Amino acid sequence: MSKKGSLRLNSMSEFEALRNRGKVAIKNDRPRPRHVPGKMNKSEEAYARQLEAMKHLNQIRRWVFEPFKLRLADRTFYEPDFMVVKNEHIEIHEFKGHWEDDARVKVKVAAELFPEFLFVGVTMRKGSYEYEFFNA
Repeated sequence: MSKKGSLRLNSMSEFEALRNRGKVAIKNDRPRPRHVPGKMNKSEEAYARQLEAMKHLNQIRRWVFEPFKLRLADRTFYEPDFMVVKNEHIEIHEFKGHWEDDARVKVKVAAELFPEFLFVGVTMRKGSYEYEFFNA
């Protein structure tokens, strides 16, 4: 544990073990806003505009918001934020303002289970997008 009390999980089995013991709850000063399926938050809307600009510049063919769910384990699913179709491959983009350990583990596990997709973490830092490739 770090000094703030967060966990560093390195595998889905660690995540599953903690979840089964009821120890996965993330504690912070304010509750996380509830996600409404199919509805983008403001940061995701901004990234969608970026993807649309990339589409008009022919850098990507198309993009889809929350296209599907991937089954990672029993009772454990991952719903990507964006599927980005390029000429040569399909990328899965997960946009986060701040990465929590459980989200990072899910993306890592998805990248291992579904190597046909390129998994990309996207974060906005100082006015520009930063990309983290999970299985490049």
